[in-house]
Amino acid sequence: MIEPMKIHFYPADTEKATAGRDPLVAEFGDVPLEEADVIVACGGDGLMLRALHDSIRHRKPVFGMNRGSVGFLLNEYRADGLAARLAKAHTVRINPLHMRARTTNGETHAALAINEVSLLRETHQTAKLRITVDGVVRLEELSGDGIIVATPAGSTAYNLAAHGPIIPLGAGIMALTPLSPFRPRRWRGALLPLSSRIRLDVLDADKRPVAAVADFTEVRDVESVEIWRDKAIEISLLFDPEMNLAERIIKEQFMP
Repeated sequence: MIEPMKIHFYPADTEKATAGRDPLVAEFGDVPLEEADVIVACGGDGLMLRALHDSIRHRKPVFGMNRGSVGFLLNEYRADGLAARLAKAHTVRINPLHMRARTTNGETHAALAINEVSLLRETHQTAKLRITVDGVVRLEELSGDGIIVATPAGSTAYNLAAHGPIIPLGAGIMALTPLSPFRPRRWRGALLPLSSRIRLDVLDADKRPVAAVADFTEVRDVESVEIWRDKAIEISLLFDPEMNLAERIIKEQFMP
């Protein structure tokens, strides 16, 4: 006899998400995260990101159901047939970006990003950044609101809103997208191999303070930030066959 799958439900703190979770908990129960076979997240993309981050330590796959707004990383919500959907789900495995940020007072902070790492100006003055890739300075000075380093999975989020490119899931590249660049005016970013190691140095950090954000982890007053793909960490997302993430990313490029 096959034992039923043990599920940990991870809802957003909203009435809509809670109402979606309750009938599922009544049917399947709700085990602690460390005992679960799978995490079922109910909410929007922000909640899904948090569920994915929390899944890392326990190496649990995450199946998201949309009880939010956009829901790009989530499946359609349905209260029935969950066990069959989990059994048939396709697995997408991704590696997060690792951010190591050094602040102007000498502190070092580390964080992971599934979608993107962003450097953002903190005041009315533009940020000034030097961009180094694999030990080679590629841009001596970028002046603007900041910059985004986006994964393929995150390329349809903040990166797309900043007019960055959508990246197919298996392309093996990441996007370096400037935010409102003032100088050089015509630089629109770069596509880099996922194996690249990026260093962003903040020029004149005391006068022009900059914050670094890895998904939802923010470090203020940074002096330098290093970013690379962390191949030691693998995150598993589960999708209904008809919600194939790679296909959805391709379709996004043809949206009117």
